[in-house]
Amino acid sequence: MEPLERLVTGIPGLDALLKGGLVVGASYIVQGRPGSGKTILANQLAFNHVAQGGRVLVATLLSESHERLFQYLSTLSFFDPTKIGGQLQFVSAFDTLEQEGLDEVVKLLRGEISRHQASLLIVDGLLNARSRAETPLDTKKFIAELHGHAAFAGCTVLFLTSSRLEDGSPEHTMVDGVIELGEELYGSRSVRRIQLRKTRGSAALSGIHECEITEDGLQVYPRLESLYSYPSGLGSGELSRVPSGIPVLDSLLGGGLPAASVTLVMGPSGIGKTSLGASFLGAATVDAPALHFGFYETPQRLRLKARALGHDFAALERSGALHIAWQPTTEGLLDDVGMRLLRKVDQHQIKRVLIDSLGAFTRLATHPGRLNEFFRALTGELRARDVTVLATWEMRDIFGSEINAPAPDLSSIVDNLLLMRFVELESELKRLLSILKVRDSDYDPALLELIISDHGIDLQKAFNQATAVMSGSATPVPGS
Repeated sequence: MEPLERLVTGIPGLDALLKGGLVVGASYIVQGRPGSGKTILANQLAFNHVAQGGRVLVATLLSESHERLFQYLSTLSFFDPTKIGGQLQFVSAFDTLEQEGLDEVVKLLRGEISRHQASLLIVDGLLNARSRAETPLDTKKFIAELHGHAAFAGCTVLFLTSSRLEDGSPEHTMVDGVIELGEELYGSRSVRRIQLRKTRGSAALSGIHECEITEDGLQVYPRLESLYSYPSGLGSGELSRVPSGIPVLDSLLGGGLPAASVTLVMGPSGIGKTSLGASFLGAATVDAPALHFGFYETPQRLRLKARALGHDFAALERSGALHIAWQPTTEGLLDDVGMRLLRKVDQHQIKRVLIDSLGAFTRLATHPGRLNEFFRALTGELRARDVTVLATWEMRDIFGSEINAPAPDLSSIVDNLLLMRFVELESELKRLLSILKVRDSDYDPALLELIISDHGIDLQKAFNQATAVMSGSATPVPGS
C-alpha cells in the first residue's frame, strides 16, 4: 500500500500528533469552547499552507467581519497581509446561510473551491450550519456534500465549531478526524490542551497533550512518552567509561561512570550535589561537550560556584566544550522543557548532561502520575543519543535514613544511584557519599566522606570506626 499523502500543517507538534500532517482530501472538525484557539490554529495552518505553495479558501458562517479577524491575527508572527486576496481567499457565507439555507451555501463554496483551485478549505461556524438544519440528516447532508465536492478537487476540509460535539453526533460520523482544543485549571495555573479524538484510517498520537498560544501562534507539545514510546535509536553497543571529574570516584566505580548511563545523585539541600555536578561538567572536552540543564542556578552564579571549585566554565564555554541552558520554574510545560533538553543535545552534539534538578520537572507536571513514563522516555532518548547523564534530586530531610525518590519504580529509570547525607560525628557535621547501585558493573560500597575545597571535590574512605552512620547521627565504636 502507498502511504497516505499528507498536508503538512507547519505546526511541528501538531504534525507529530498527526504522524506527518492532515490526510490530503480528508475532512476534519476542530472543536472547542470560544477562546480555545480554533481560529488561530486554522489561520496559522492557512498561512503556513500558502507559504508551502498551496491555495486556501476560508469561508465563514459567522457574522464577524473579516477586518476584525485580521486585526486580531495581525499580532501573530505568521500573519502576512500580502497573501490575502491571492493564494489566500476569505469569503463570507453568512448572508447566504441566513437567507437561502444550507444548499445554497454548498453551491457557493463549490463554485469558490473551483474558481480558486483551493487545496485547503476552512469553514468557520459549523454550529450556525447545525442550527439552520431542520434535522440531523440535513447536517450530515451538508457536510457530506461539501466534503464530496472538496475531495473531488483534491481539497482538504477543516470545519470549526465552538460546540463540544460528542462522538455519536451527526458531524462526527461524517468527518475523518476530530481535533479538540480545551483548557484546564490546575490550582491557579491555566493549561491549554489538545486531543485527537478521531483519526479515521490514519495513525496518530492519542491522549491529551499540552499546548500554548504564543506570538508565533499555537505551539503543541506532544507527551514525551507517546512521542518516544520506543527510543529513536539503540545507542552504542560498546561498554566504555566516562570520567566523572573526581578521580577517587572513578577508581571506586572501576574506571568511571558507564557511558550512556543515567546516574542519580540524591541528597538534602546544601550537601554538594551541584558541586559534584560541576566536577562532572568540568571533565567535558570539545570532542565530547557537556550541557548544564538547570532550573535554579543562573548561568552567572553557576560560573562563580564552579570557579570556587577550581573550574573555569567561561573558558569551557568559549571553546565549545560546555553549554549552559537555564530556565526558571515559575512557569512552563513539562513536555516543552523535555523537548528543549533534547533539542539542545542534538544542536550541540552533547555527550554529557547535568540535570539540576529532577525536582523541577515534578513542579511542572500537571499530572504527577505520568512522571514515571516521562522520565523513562526522556532518559531513554538520552541513552539513544549516547549521552551520559548526571541528575540531582533534593531530598526533604537533612538527617535521617528515609529516602524519598522522584518517581516510583526508580531502579528501572536510572542506572546508577549515589546517596549524599549529612552525618553528625563527635560534634562535627560531615558530608557522606555512598554508592548504592551501579548497573552491570562492580563498585566499592565504602562509606565516603566528601570534602569540598577550592581545589574541587575529594572523597576519602571514612566512618570505619562508627556505627549508625546512615541514620545521620553516627556513634563511635567503643574503644576506637
